Amino acid sequence: MDSKFHFFHYLQFLLLLSSSCFSLVSFSWIPYNENKNYEGSSDLVNLEYHMGPVLSSPIKLYVIWYGQWNPSHQATIRDFLNSFSSSSYAPHPSVADWWRTVRLYTDQTGQNISTISLSGEFFDFKYSQGKYLSRLSMQYVIKNAVRSYPKSLPLNYRNGVYLVLTSYDVQVQEFCRAVCGFHYLTFPSILGVTVPYAWVGYSGKQCPGFCAYPFAWPKNSGKPPPSTINGGNSLMGAPNGDPGVDGMISVIAHELAEVSSNPLVNAWYAGDDPIAPTESTRGVYIVD
Repeated sequence: MDSKFHFFHYLQFLLLLSSSCFSLVSFSWIPYNENKNYEGSSDLVNLEYHMGPVLSSPIKLYVIWYGQWNPSHQATIRDFLNSFSSSSYAPHPSVADWWRTVRLYTDQTGQNISTISLSGEFFDFKYSQGKYLSRLSMQYVIKNAVRSYPKSLPLNYRNGVYLVLTSYDVQVQEFCRAVCGFHYLTFPSILGVTVPYAWVGYSGKQCPGFCAYPFAWPKNSGKPPPSTINGGNSLMGAPNGDPGVDGMISVIAHELAEVSSNPLVNAWYAGDDPIAPTESTRGVYIVD
């Protein structure tokens, strides 16, 4: 599947992005209440500023592919990440347009969130930290990626963000039960410096109904998907053919928007606890 094919499918994702809590325009919404989904995210409304910094320098994104990955899934995600940068041939609306909306958020100095670009990839196909990861061990995954010889990622504490993506066979603490992804910051005691990072897991095998709605239906909902007039169901077809990876892209967008607006968990968030899992915008979609 070539990059143009992927790109036009991302236009559909602009109508699905779970990070639409950052949108400053009015849309019509349909809430999905069959199954609560959590991503360690901010509420759809009532985001408040808590005086911390946003990522105002050009953001260099480093992806860590953890586990055994389907190359076509990697290509889909990679094309999406590259589409954050402006393109002369991109039609509107585009992912780059959406990111410009995210960039409207500022810190107390008046600095806006900056641009984002894919700047490096690391392949941890040997499961350096095993097939079960806790939130803390996620930081050791990053440590391994920046210290591996000879092909390591740079340890960029100035404007780097690290994105850990786990494969179908990796279990992560609270994954599929409470979260589909999260963001936080590394501890100097582990990595030597503090850098923001995010994690998102592939849910296609473990819990597509939890983390990939509306491309899959939750098995524990107790009822079938809503029917259409023609007798089918109203589940949306996965734009790139795989509910797990397409749902994952939605969560990735959400986490990148949040880590950019709240990198040190003291800037833009809702409620009293900047890292507590709260009901996210998954299952809330633009319809017109």
